[in-house]
Amino acid sequence: RSSDLAMRCQYVGADVLDLAETMVTSSSGLLYEPVIFDLSPQQRQWQRMLQLLQSRMQEEHTLQDVIFRSAIKNAITALPPREDSLLQPPDACRIHGYLYVNKVAGNFHITVGKAIPHPRGHAHLAALVSHETYNFSHRIDHLSFGELLPGIINTLDGTEKIATDHNQMFQYFITIVPTKLRTYRISSDTHQFAVTERERVIDHATGSHGVSGIFMKYDISSLMVTVTESHMPLWQFLVRLCGIIGGIFSTTGMLHGIAEFIVDLVCCRFKLGAYKPSSVPLQDGDLANHSFLITGNSTH
Repeated sequence: RSSDLAMRCQYVGADVLDLAETMVTSSSGLLYEPVIFDLSPQQRQWQRMLQLLQSRMQEEHTLQDVIFRSAIKNAITALPPREDSLLQPPDACRIHGYLYVNKVAGNFHITVGKAIPHPRGHAHLAALVSHETYNFSHRIDHLSFGELLPGIINTLDGTEKIATDHNQMFQYFITIVPTKLRTYRISSDTHQFAVTERERVIDHATGSHGVSGIFMKYDISSLMVTVTESHMPLWQFLVRLCGIIGGIFSTTGMLHGIAEFIVDLVCCRFKLGAYKPSSVPLQDGDLANHSFLITGNSTH
């Protein structure tokens, strides 16, 4: 993972505490790097591109998007370095690296003070940090679980949150789904995850209790998703193509027969109406050339 926090590195600490009461400290894989929180123009452009991709994927998100994502595997998925010189001292901290955790639900959090082990859990040395320096505005450049795949854009990549109060808590509830990718371009065991976000101001007077910081509570699903990619064999394609062509010819022949029948029917009726014999009035001199047959009883 990689994220920027708008506080100095000596004021914050990150660690994991899971349901097995196992504490994983940041010293096992995370690095703290002093940086400037405001992005340079090139870095801001990169973040806007990443947020645009995220919005498109949220609108049209299916498992088949893995194929689309693999097409941009050559794209830059890490924050580029600053192109300008540092004109001011670092005012933020970039936390990046990795942690090995147990496959149980846990809580990864970043809060004030360095973490120390405790018999009933753990604690953070926050007493020596001034309350006025609390600022949990943060930017998540990358967060993933499992094997790192180039070009894969995860759910929280590009997320940026600005704190409006010193005592503010940001919560991310993450559901992790183990995923096997078996495509022609990717073959890996990774993890997808869905996120529900929540943020609130800590105010004990109003009943909003808690600790200021960034908390990512994750849980691993008992289900596994397998994504496979398959193509139609050439012989099957040819068989379907022949079937489609034969169906077109059959349908065309049927339509031609129906049209021919309708045309013949209309033309025949027209011809019968044109050549129907009509009655002609007879003259008096023509009566001798005609004979009449009268049947019935006559009375004299």
